[in-house]
Amino acid sequence: MSTMTAEKQRLAELLRELSYQQRDVTLASGRRSSFYFDGKQTALHPEGAALIGKLLWDAIVAQGVKVEGVGGLTLGADPLATAVSLASLQALRPVPAFIVRKEPKGHGTGQWIEGRRNLPAGSTVVVLEDVVTTGGSALKAAQRIEEEGLKVSLIAAVIDRTEGGREAVEAAGYPLVSLFTKGDFHQGD
Repeated sequence: MSTMTAEKQRLAELLRELSYQQRDVTLASGRRSSFYFDGKQTALHPEGAALIGKLLWDAIVAQGVKVEGVGGLTLGADPLATAVSLASLQALRPVPAFIVRKEPKGHGTGQWIEGRRNLPAGSTVVVLEDVVTTGGSALKAAQRIEEEGLKVSLIAAVIDRTEGGREAVEAAGYPLVSLFTKGDFHQGD
């Protein structure tokens, strides 16, 4: 971790302090694990949100992909989308945030994507994810986004647990970039 910038080192400290837990859990994927990352704890912290937003935005820009919106599956991507959108504004390249619902809105428009009016048909977007394990949530978001007439250029995550998610995402045709991997926090299984 010696090649990390001061901002990335500070984010790693916050993730260790606020989000990393060594305990037995069942993950969203259904897998059992001896550790857990609750990414929302850091993403909802003021300094954590600022760092995540800036570092994810920088990682997206470094990939050289087209980006006209950022968002992902609720609830994990909600604070990330706002943080990255604000970072894009501060970088003078503003892109709107959006949220993909787990089911369509039950009244009114019945929409799947909140913030959709900010994204013209055919817009190219980046899917955000706090933690990638199997890639299931990111792929579900990407599928819904594309069904709604948008294009996905990249999936960007805070943490890749290195448990097959990258391979699944890339096999589906999407590049994946992550700020950290499991090895930055957890040794062992």
